[in-house]
Amino acid sequence: MNYEPSSPLVSRLPPGLHVFFTPRQTGPEAKVCDALRQLFSPDLKCHSVHQSFSSPPILSGRFSSAATYQYYQPLPSILHFQTWLAKEFCPGEFAGRCPNEAASLAYASYVDIDFDAISHAVTATAVWRAGIAPKAGVDHLRAEKVKDGDRLEVGVLMPEKPGDDKPESLKLGGWLAVAGEDDHASKYRYAKPINPRADDLSEPTVFSFPSRHHPLPRANPLTFTSSFNQPTGLHPEIVLSFPSQHLKPPKDEPSCALHTYLTLPSALFLDQYQLEDPALLAANNLIAIRSLSGEQDLEAPDWVVTQWGSAALIELASPPTKTANTWNVTIPTHLRYLGSPETENGSAIHHVDLHLPVPIVFWACKAEEGLKMSVNPFDRVNLGYDGLFGPKTMFYHVPAASPTDADASPFLELELKVPVMETRWGGIVQAGTLVTVVVGFLMVAVGLFRGLGGETNRRKGSKGAKKA
Repeated sequence: MNYEPSSPLVSRLPPGLHVFFTPRQTGPEAKVCDALRQLFSPDLKCHSVHQSFSSPPILSGRFSSAATYQYYQPLPSILHFQTWLAKEFCPGEFAGRCPNEAASLAYASYVDIDFDAISHAVTATAVWRAGIAPKAGVDHLRAEKVKDGDRLEVGVLMPEKPGDDKPESLKLGGWLAVAGEDDHASKYRYAKPINPRADDLSEPTVFSFPSRHHPLPRANPLTFTSSFNQPTGLHPEIVLSFPSQHLKPPKDEPSCALHTYLTLPSALFLDQYQLEDPALLAANNLIAIRSLSGEQDLEAPDWVVTQWGSAALIELASPPTKTANTWNVTIPTHLRYLGSPETENGSAIHHVDLHLPVPIVFWACKAEEGLKMSVNPFDRVNLGYDGLFGPKTMFYHVPAASPTDADASPFLELELKVPVMETRWGGIVQAGTLVTVVVGFLMVAVGLFRGLGGETNRRKGSKGAKKA
């Protein structure tokens, strides 16, 4: 669902299942695909790490947290994951707090799961947008230890305005407490614990740390909408639309550049050579394609592609002057041939619905020298695009238009109706294609021989005329 992120949780990814994986240096290949099918869906297009995952190009070697492999699949529901979670952690329970918490994940804006192979620690993070508690069946917040030996730390924090001398920092105020150890909330100021008296708990508590991900300034209400140019045909064009009067960098810094990051399923792809044409880039308000990874075969049909798809980072142009018009950026894509799935009664269909995640848009700006980005406890890494920039890059995220705006989808996805062919006609099409190619080759060859024969006759005639 489309949601308005709250600081410091402002980083974004296109909706769907994203997996970033770095294998160990030694040992057999991890059975990641088996785990993904067990956790999320048995229908995932995942065979093995080497077949189905892609390797993003890392442009900055100093960014050591970037993952080696990447995988993506659209995932309209996490019901399969919720069911597995309830079976594993709530055995025999069909009602109560534990299964209810698993069910509440259906309303989460995003769920992050991180596994550290060295410490064998699993960190799970779920984020709900404001006002979702009644829909998720949560009337109040309650945190409990699962086992007596567990450590439970509870924090109540609110974003605050950073100081004018630290515009690249995020600032949070509130209280922290460790369950079973503190009889009242402990106050922290700039990450240093202070033991407060019971009567001074109303004093502000502050965390301040530099951050890579930021929302746009309040004075810049920039949003964007996305759509397909109609009619789409077999070469759909993604259009990103911006209000020109708000399309300005968040910082007065010449290094700031507007980017979009796309994750395209295997049925859709970009032509890298087409996007290297300066005339086409200028006509579509594009600067350059900065990175393209994943499946790039321009001819293969979808049913023979083993990789999940492709990811692209594209730098966008902005209007040279402020106008009241809409600024449109067009990204040309191409469809692969899709097979026609059979219905329950055995008949075939002629169109399938392809769901494409709405790309994310952000300004990438250079941070101040000497700023340490590694101290943010809320930072998210391995987002696919962050490793394509240097470690001193700040991302100012442009939100998608809210559902109340015109032509905006609340589900952050674009739907495309794709014509497909019945698979039983595949052999006939292959044979027909082969015959057409052979006949065309013979026609060209005959034309060349005729032209060569005519040229030879003309040369003989000219020599006879000279002798005469």
